[in-house]
Amino acid sequence: MGNICRSPTAEGVFRKLVEDAGRTDEFEIDSAGTHSYHVGNRADPRMRAAALQRGYQLDSRARRIDHDDFDQFDYIVVMDEDNHQNVSAQHSGGRAQVVRMCSYLSTDDYSEVPDPYYGGEQGFFTVIDILEDACANLLKKI
Repeated sequence: MGNICRSPTAEGVFRKLVEDAGRTDEFEIDSAGTHSYHVGNRADPRMRAAALQRGYQLDSRARRIDHDDFDQFDYIVVMDEDNHQNVSAQHSGGRAQVVRMCSYLSTDDYSEVPDPYYGGEQGFFTVIDILEDACANLLKKI
């Protein structure tokens, strides 16, 4: 939603997977939120710390999704149903497919990537666990 927890982490995880696969020149990777609460801010410090412990650098700045994104990207991957509805409502054309991150999980344990913002430290690591699995499968698909 605000582009400071889940989305920048997905960006960081996917970016590292793409780099490790030697496919950097094939992808343009970015993240955005559906609300402008934190535009210009870095990822939540708790999320950055958890990501760094797992080897991911979260360097992006929060931004809000805009209409150009639907033409610029092939996939817009959302973390939960609220964001899916918000993004789908903005989708007025363009090449992008709006897809759910959890549709790429190798298990049925989660239907949404939970927002760790108001929870404890473990929630940030749970998000990373989910994103590592889903992003790896997304990369295999594309």
